[in-house]
Amino acid sequence: MRPVLARAVLGAIAVGLGGGLVAAGAAPSAAHVGITPSTTEAGATAVLELSVPHGCDGAPTTRLSVQVPTGVLGVVPTRNPMWDVETEVAEFTQPVTDAHGNEVTERVTSVTWTARQPLPDGVDDELAMSMQLPAEEGTQLWFPVVQQCRGAESAWIEVAEGDVDPADLEMPAPTFVVTEAAGDGDAHGAHGGGDADPASLDAADAADETDGARQAAGAPALGIAGLALGLLGAVLGGTALVRQRRGA
Repeated sequence: MRPVLARAVLGAIAVGLGGGLVAAGAAPSAAHVGITPSTTEAGATAVLELSVPHGCDGAPTTRLSVQVPTGVLGVVPTRNPMWDVETEVAEFTQPVTDAHGNEVTERVTSVTWTARQPLPDGVDDELAMSMQLPAEEGTQLWFPVVQQCRGAESAWIEVAEGDVDPADLEMPAPTFVVTEAAGDGDAHGAHGGGDADPASLDAADAADETDGARQAAGAPALGIAGLALGLLGAVLGGTALVRQRRGA
């Protein structure tokens, strides 16, 4: 290959790689603030992790406010030493019954985290809260999030309605769908079906340890008894031999 052509090819490769690196570096800034539930089963208690992958157009994040959808009860935010947290609570006009049959008179409508030190752009952090999911499977839950930064704001609050595809939203609110709850049979099956209860296993282990201790305590006594019988047999055998010699 001629030197001029070789230099041109290498230059083109360098430009292409540079463009690829720029694209790769720009991808995280387009990532959405998202929520990852530990479970989506109807009526279950789930832990939701709120991921903050970036700031607002390069500005560090100072505050996050999450709206809790109607039908979600028992919200408890998880402590994060880098953030202060507060909740807003609304009382029901009439008590409602949750999926476990408990009477509930109020619910958390929003959770807000305020950074003790602004979270730099490009540095990820995760916040969490536990909650009881609705008992109706197929329910789609939306969690609008307002992300406040120094001199900027990103409102992840768009909700898809009708035939709108959530993927087409520019600033979509985090969302997931409640799925079918596992039945009692499935719950037992997860533990192997016929497996014993942990408390029963503990009791069995304790019994085994007790039997082992008894056996260990009895072993010296059995050894002494065996030694005594052996000595007695030796004495009797010696006596019989002496008698035989005298008789001879």
